Amino acid sequence: MVEGFRFLPEYFSPAAQRALVVEILSILETNPLYRGAMPRTGKPLSVRNTNLGPLGWVSDIKGYRYQPTHPETGAAWTPIPKALLDLWAAVSDYPHPPQACLVNWYEADSRLGLHIDADETAKDAPVVSVSLGSRALFRLGGLERSSPTSSMRLASGDVVILGGQSRRAYHGVDRIYPDSSTLVPGGGRINLTLRRVTAPNPV
Repeated sequence: MVEGFRFLPEYFSPAAQRALVVEILSILETNPLYRGAMPRTGKPLSVRNTNLGPLGWVSDIKGYRYQPTHPETGAAWTPIPKALLDLWAAVSDYPHPPQACLVNWYEADSRLGLHIDADETAKDAPVVSVSLGSRALFRLGGLERSSPTSSMRLASGDVVILGGQSRRAYHGVDRIYPDSSTLVPGGGRINLTLRRVTAPNPV
């Protein structure tokens, strides 16, 4: 396992999970999911997403980037819920708050290929990820795309932290187990990924 990787199983209780899902579903009414596209090719992504916080991660034919507004509605992203800010404060070991929470909605056939989170300038800040709903087969590699990988099942309420060297590790989601949870309507999986985007100004 790459240095700095942490797995916190069942971090959120069933009641806390239900409360988070209810809050996310309410947010989606005005901050809707949309389907991004791959840079250059414009191929649609298999995972729908939206964002919370001052900045949101966007992928389209022009490339990957962070921006302060929803690409379809033009509105500012909804603030990050307190439960997620509390999570960051408790587990990130980082003195500044997250600026983005990527909301990925996985359906039965959704996948996420091996990748690294490289669009942020705050390289010393960890990535904190929450799983809600259906189980997922998560794959973690090393610092090179060709590095050996290992797989683990992530269940609802689990938290994964990519810090230290693992912040630059390749990772992805190979499959979803759609009948493994009824928490998310339709048997889907919601993944909430907290990131600090910009490096804090020196004091």
